[in-house]
Amino acid sequence: QVQLVDTGGGLVQPGGSLRLSCTASGFTFSMYTMSWHRQAPGKERELVASISSAGGYTNYADSVKGRFTISRDNAKNTVYLQMNSLKPEDTAVYYCKASRPHSLDYWGQGTQVTVSS
Repeated sequence: QVQLVDTGGGLVQPGGSLRLSCTASGFTFSMYTMSWHRQAPGKERELVASISSAGGYTNYADSVKGRFTISRDNAKNTVYLQMNSLKPEDTAVYYCKASRPHSLDYWGQGTQVTVSS
């Protein structure tokens, strides 16, 4: 069955770094655009970053440009989100998503990121 497992969250101080991972199984990972989304308490889920199926194109929310980097390893069926210079406003549950035209979206279970001193 399809599964996306999000890992790597935790508690970090402002200015710190974390790397999130999302490992996929049950579908052809290399055919899907992958993205990271986040949802803070009381707010809607928002797109953080996306990467094309082959990894050649990336897109970032303005709030994370220059601080976050999305990447993927199709041989390992894994997408990453490197987060640097973290701020308290980055606190949220982070989810990965797999998508492609005319197919269902698949979501990970989420991983909590808390930025606090």
